[in-house]
Amino acid sequence: MEEKSKDHRVLLNQGEENELEVFGYRTQNLRRALCLITSMLTCGFLLLVFYWKPQWRVWANCIPCPLQEADTVLLKTTDEFQRYMRKKVICIYLSTLKFPISKNPEEPLVADRHSVINQAVLKPELKLRCIQVQKIRYIWDYLEKRFQKVGLLEDSNSCHDIHHTFGLGLTSEEQEVRRLVCGPNVIEVEIQPIWKLLVKQVLNPFYLFQAFTLTLWLSQGYVEYSVAIIILSVISIVLSVYDLRQQSVKLHKLVEDHNKVQVTVIVKGTGLQELESCLLVPGDTLILPGKLSLPCDAILIDGSCVVNEGMLTGESIPVTKTPLPHGDNTVAWKSHSLEDYRKHVLFCGTEVIQVKPSGQGPVRAVVLQTGYNTAKGDLVRSILYPRPLNLKLYNDAFKFIVFLACLGVVGFFYALGVYMYHGVSSRDTTAMALLLFTVTVPPVLPAALTTGIVYAQKRLKKKKIFCISPQRINTCGQINLVCFDKTGTLTEDGLDLWGTIPTADKSFQEVHSFASGKALPWSPLCAAMASCHSLILLNGIIQGDPLDLKMFEGTAWIMEDCNADYYKFGMSDSNIIIKPGPKSSWSPVEAIAILRQFPFSSSLQRMSVVAQMAGEDHFHVYMKGAPEMLAKFCKPETVPKDFPQKLRNYTVQGFRVIALAHKDLKMKKLSEVQKLAREKAESELTFLGLLIMENRLKKETKPVLKELSEARIRTVMITGDNLQTAITVAKNSEMIPRGSQVILVEANEPEDFLPASVTWQLVENQENGLQKSETYLNIGNSSVPDGARGSCYHFAMSGKSYQVIFQHFNSLLPKMLVNGTIFARMSPGQKSSLVEEFQKLNYYVAMCGDGANDCGALKMAHVGISLSEQEASVASHFTSKTANIECVPQLIKEGRAALVSSFGVFKYLTMYGIIQFIGTSLLYWQLQLFGNYQYLMQDVAITLMVCLTMSSTHAYPNLAPYRPAGQLLSPPLLLSVFLNTCFTCIVQICAFLYVKQQPWYCEVYRYSKCFLDNQSNYSMNVSLERNGTGNATLIPGSTLSFESTTLWPITTINCIMVAFIFSKGKPFRKPIYTNYIFSFLLMSALGLTVFILFSDFQDIYHGMELIPTLTSWRVSILVVVFTQFCVAFFVEDVILQNRRLWLWIKKEFGFSSKSQYKNWQKKLAEDSTWPPTHRTDYSGNGKNGFYINLSFEDPEQIPRAKVELGDQTTEQHFWTRL
Repeated sequence: MEEKSKDHRVLLNQGEENELEVFGYRTQNLRRALCLITSMLTCGFLLLVFYWKPQWRVWANCIPCPLQEADTVLLKTTDEFQRYMRKKVICIYLSTLKFPISKNPEEPLVADRHSVINQAVLKPELKLRCIQVQKIRYIWDYLEKRFQKVGLLEDSNSCHDIHHTFGLGLTSEEQEVRRLVCGPNVIEVEIQPIWKLLVKQVLNPFYLFQAFTLTLWLSQGYVEYSVAIIILSVISIVLSVYDLRQQSVKLHKLVEDHNKVQVTVIVKGTGLQELESCLLVPGDTLILPGKLSLPCDAILIDGSCVVNEGMLTGESIPVTKTPLPHGDNTVAWKSHSLEDYRKHVLFCGTEVIQVKPSGQGPVRAVVLQTGYNTAKGDLVRSILYPRPLNLKLYNDAFKFIVFLACLGVVGFFYALGVYMYHGVSSRDTTAMALLLFTVTVPPVLPAALTTGIVYAQKRLKKKKIFCISPQRINTCGQINLVCFDKTGTLTEDGLDLWGTIPTADKSFQEVHSFASGKALPWSPLCAAMASCHSLILLNGIIQGDPLDLKMFEGTAWIMEDCNADYYKFGMSDSNIIIKPGPKSSWSPVEAIAILRQFPFSSSLQRMSVVAQMAGEDHFHVYMKGAPEMLAKFCKPETVPKDFPQKLRNYTVQGFRVIALAHKDLKMKKLSEVQKLAREKAESELTFLGLLIMENRLKKETKPVLKELSEARIRTVMITGDNLQTAITVAKNSEMIPRGSQVILVEANEPEDFLPASVTWQLVENQENGLQKSETYLNIGNSSVPDGARGSCYHFAMSGKSYQVIFQHFNSLLPKMLVNGTIFARMSPGQKSSLVEEFQKLNYYVAMCGDGANDCGALKMAHVGISLSEQEASVASHFTSKTANIECVPQLIKEGRAALVSSFGVFKYLTMYGIIQFIGTSLLYWQLQLFGNYQYLMQDVAITLMVCLTMSSTHAYPNLAPYRPAGQLLSPPLLLSVFLNTCFTCIVQICAFLYVKQQPWYCEVYRYSKCFLDNQSNYSMNVSLERNGTGNATLIPGSTLSFESTTLWPITTINCIMVAFIFSKGKPFRKPIYTNYIFSFLLMSALGLTVFILFSDFQDIYHGMELIPTLTSWRVSILVVVFTQFCVAFFVEDVILQNRRLWLWIKKEFGFSSKSQYKNWQKKLAEDSTWPPTHRTDYSGNGKNGFYINLSFEDPEQIPRAKVELGDQTTEQHFWTRL
């Protein structure tokens, strides 16, 4: 269908998560007319098919053509789902503007030479072609021959371009052009009309099948159950529509204020202009007056400001933003700032809480992105268009339904044959055949499958765990690896000051302990602690990072806003003044003014400030950061020789260590300080000493990690902290069990003539304070499957090493990850990458963090758990209001219970359909079927009630050391359904045939009228016709017979029986008797069935359309179903649910796991050279004589480009995918 022509197909958002293939098509009128006629002939069914399959609509109405000429485009996702979207190409005409536009092709339309707008305008027509995809506008680039995103400044702009092209604002003409092309700067969420939501729900394929089924049943007089299902479906649809409507309203309210902000911009040649934020365009220069909710993404170009990014990160900690540096080079501005470009960017939706002009005018920022291109817009888009993730449960469920439908088709043709053979009218034949077709697919299936998740969600809410993605609850049941952040997650959020170790004369001095209660003595170290931070004074309250706050409090100094008393500094009133407090030690310095900040970032692992002391005319630089990083910026002679040993002594005990440094600046003018480059400020410093902070484990950490370990769920630490501190915390929390060895992996980038290298070093065991090195490494049990902590070695590495291994030792990475436990000094991007790599090894990954630097990893994981005070974090699927990791095992338990419940309900409904199908098929043989009340008893009193209560069984309190089956199409489950079908088939067929052999049996429809007169008390509704021979012939659809009287109690008790058998309790759910409502309903249904079976009440037999039989026959029916129950229960519980038996079968027949991580574990366990210790491996091709580790290079290379990310859950409702 889709020719692979270069002009016909291009990629949209290449390399990004939302990458799409775009195909060009041109509408053909003849095809369109034929489709319209066909739609009318099929009463609109073709339009319904086109609604479900938009690609068929395009293929039917259009012909392929180059994208440049297309009026319709077909978009296809490049992920495993291959979803299609149809979009119309829209034309924008610049001639509609009120001022003349040059038609000269050589003359650019906008001043920005990098802008795609110049390449997208077709002259002299002044026309642009665009498409709108998921709220983002793309315009056709005639030069590049592809669609390009608009509504943002191009990344190719350099720092020089941004300052000089946009620094003075845009002309009013260019603003108008950009407004027309880019669209308004609004994030609009339409509140969908209720009728539209209803139509979307009703047009679901399953609901349409359900409507067809119920219409058929109603036409056959089966009113009661049909009405019950209609009521249930209506309630389900109304609740879904209400929920969707509420979400739409909430989201609309969340973003509507964004579009109503008044802003001030600089217009070139005109000056300042006030306008509504919806009129902003990329390139506008924005004036930041003070407090402001940012209506766009902007790059700060002059002055600095403090913003609250709580909306994005979940942490309401003020963040300082600095202006984009001036530069004459042509390097793209993002590349110039590397990973820290965010420190110059003000994100849409964040709050500016304080501005600090540079002295050269107001604080200015250039609009970078508008509308849905912004950070807030991206967030809203991720909610509106969630990433669909795959879960085998729903794929397998679809296959099961297809199988049941095929069974229904078989029944349809069987019924046609039987009824046509007996010469029944075509109308009745068709009706009865369709009736048998609908028996196999239970209409209660959608409601039943979602009840388990609803119950689990309610139980989680009681435990203060909130969920914004309910379908992920089932995925929690498959989790076998949990990644934890350290600070605030495993350890206490707040750090306690332990002590300081100042330096003098190239050596460390005596430790000052904060526990002594003595004030910190004055020293350069004290000055650094008092000034080197990002704290701000807001309404008289000091706010900022908890670490900074704790460090500042340790000095006992106080913070004030600059006032008249401090004008001797020559500073404006926007600077912070630090001065000794009443409880601080004596200080020769009256006050310190913080003039400039170079903010902290995870990738740089440091921050610095420029400060000035009262009465001095020169400036000081103070710096703090990770000790190993900070030491690189200090003069080597100022760093004590025993620095590595001293640092190790404290980090090995689990302390958080921060180093501080200082230098005098020779500058004497403030203007020079404002232009000072960070690289120059952070060089040639003097090492001042160490600040030791205590980071205690939370009391819940150790027991939770132990519980996960015993359940064979792997635990991994991903932190931004020091590697040695992380190792110590891992040992103290027993994430690394006692007796296990830690292998430090250090990788280095290629240098000069040396290729990239990776060194493996066994970490010394200092648990008992000994300095001896362990040389013996036990790897005998290194491959215990499924994340068991029996492995005796654990890899630990830094983010830098991980990055080098990722880039230069890609084939080595899976081997590292199988036993990698500690990943320290990880940047946010590296955390996300690591989670993704674990997923590629087929782990089901949960990520638990505090939401700050973990946003990317929380979103990337199968299950993201944020520890936050808010009920819902935008970054994660689950939010726990209890700020400890106890929520992790609780979530896994509930996930397992919900998954097992879903499987149980599905198995039950499958068997229920098959049981009824077999019974009805047997009665069809003699043109009969069960009575309405007989069906009603099975459908409402048993199945409907069972399905709504079976899933309410609570999760088992202990985590089992293995996971429940993750797929419906597994041998135990298929065998369970198959064997129970066989048992049902045997019992029903034998009963059907055996009842005919009884001496009291008679074929009701072959007897004369006298039999019916004698039985009239019990058969008021039977419809008979006299034929010419004096015998009676039963009209098709009649119910009264000894066969139906025998089969009905068997099928009814069979339904009760399988409901009990499939409601397995331990090890994933509590025992069935703890589910009181479910147990009561089962017992009541069984009691009622037995009562009806043995009662001799005329009214009951009359109502149920049964014929009285001998008591001995009724007893024999009961004995038969009890025997079937015993056999089925034994087979299910002792054989099919016997895990040891299945493991033995797997072993004997050589079945191996398809999981990549298990295959790697097996290979590495057989490798005597793994793990490597005390050696260095090099990358390269071996031509230069470098050693290359060739151990276990898999001949079938693991594909890394498009590995399916395990089996993940879906954000969509399953039934919308059928």
